[in-house]
Amino acid sequence: MGGVPAVSLLRISEIFGPTIQGEGALIGQATVFVRLGGCDYRCSWCDSLHAVESEYRHTWAAMETEAVWERITALSGGRPLTVTISGGNPAIQDCGPLIERGRASGYRFALETQGSVARNWFSRLEPLVLSPKPPSSGETPDWDRFDDCLKAAGEAEAILKIVVFDETDYLWARDVAACYPALPVYLQPGNHTPPPPEAEDAEIDMDGITDRMDWLVSRTLADGWFEARVLPQLHVLIWGNKRGV
Repeated sequence: MGGVPAVSLLRISEIFGPTIQGEGALIGQATVFVRLGGCDYRCSWCDSLHAVESEYRHTWAAMETEAVWERITALSGGRPLTVTISGGNPAIQDCGPLIERGRASGYRFALETQGSVARNWFSRLEPLVLSPKPPSSGETPDWDRFDDCLKAAGEAEAILKIVVFDETDYLWARDVAACYPALPVYLQPGNHTPPPPEAEDAEIDMDGITDRMDWLVSRTLADGWFEARVLPQLHVLIWGNKRGV
């Protein structure tokens, strides 16, 4: 039927904001977060287990597109801003109708995924953040699927964001960036102290994170890897591992 907006049923772990984007290309920008439940990876250092593990499925709300959209507009006061879709892996769900609904009202949508599931609506993102998981995660990227994600993005902005915990991750990140020279690359020191999923807050190894940041900056500069942008998780520096900020 013409004129009837598309609808999808999304499994929502949490919707919160406005807050600031804490990492990557949009760091510091105002955003509303829509975190979807479910993931096809099980990274050893995942900091969002409440949106990944099936044992927390009972905490995820099944919401139709319009209900999610109403929550976004209520939080943003109806003022267009960037909506960040995250997870888990949000690409395993159909975010297309939500993105089209929001774009029609002037909102911008960014999404981060490991690049394991390609979607035609990637071309509507600003930007598509591709974050392949390094060796420390215990996962092995499928580069054919990753390339499919890039193809799905088309002319839309796409960036590469890689979490680095150690020398092995760093060398892997350099190899990946060399394979995708057209993609801006952002490096992020890993956070070794993810909160328990049920916790409102948790202690953070700030010294460890600071040391890794210092090492990563020094390492890239010593190598002359001047194209890489090394950024912290700003939200962790401000709020630690507290959820919903």
